[in-house]
Amino acid sequence: MASEQSPLFAKHAALGEYVPAGPDDKRSPCPMINSLANHGYLPRNGRNVLAHEMKAPVAEAGISKALGTIFVNTIYNVHQTKDEKSKVGFLYRLVTTIRDPWTLLSRFGMRRLDQKDKSGRAVLDLDQLALHGAVEHDVSLTRRDHAQKEGNLVRQDDLVDALLAASTDRKVITRGQLSTYRRHRIVTQRKENPDLTYGPLQHELGCGEIALILGVFGDGKSAPYDYVEPFLREERLPVQEGWKKRWWWSLGLVEVKIIATKVKSLIGMQVK
Repeated sequence: MASEQSPLFAKHAALGEYVPAGPDDKRSPCPMINSLANHGYLPRNGRNVLAHEMKAPVAEAGISKALGTIFVNTIYNVHQTKDEKSKVGFLYRLVTTIRDPWTLLSRFGMRRLDQKDKSGRAVLDLDQLALHGAVEHDVSLTRRDHAQKEGNLVRQDDLVDALLAASTDRKVITRGQLSTYRRHRIVTQRKENPDLTYGPLQHELGCGEIALILGVFGDGKSAPYDYVEPFLREERLPVQEGWKKRWWWSLGLVEVKIIATKVKSLIGMQVK
């Protein structure tokens, strides 16, 4: 009988069935993206993922189509640094932007120029979401920084343990507890990573991560511990624990921004 880690088992697993990533499967630094792949909503091997294959599954987490579109259209840009963009003439940039306004966000893109399928459609491997300096950032909740020896791709169990330990009753984990944990992570990484890059943009993205956890699995103020633990520890949607995706309205950009702003206020640090 094929094991749950084998490619054969994953190939025949039903849509929505949880199968942990196998040794040849690619995964990202993002627990949500990884969970969707582990449940088969994204290609389970994490390779050559088309943009529409990335957009559709976000609904399985109760995230709005608009928020998913912003994320996907941004990361499927061909990555360009500020220096690379400055070398291109203004007229060329203008024409390119008129043709595709999303190229304004090409510094956050994660795709290489040659990454296309046989039909010429853009594709990405999930591990490319670890590209440092795009959407990926230092001071992750569950990963070390890009410059550290562990790298920014692989989940670190000690960080997951520390985050979950922020819950005092192991019944819920609150916005305040997660904010305190992020403050601790910022202080720790400033000491441990001399190459740390953590300014206002990275802080905004980091607080947004907390907002997504609280919005997807809770009410924006707290989330059940039993939902957050398997999500972070196993990168699994906690369906068997009783979680159901939001049905009354999906989690959108405005709500994420509101929760993230409250998280920043609770953290209370000036990030420059």
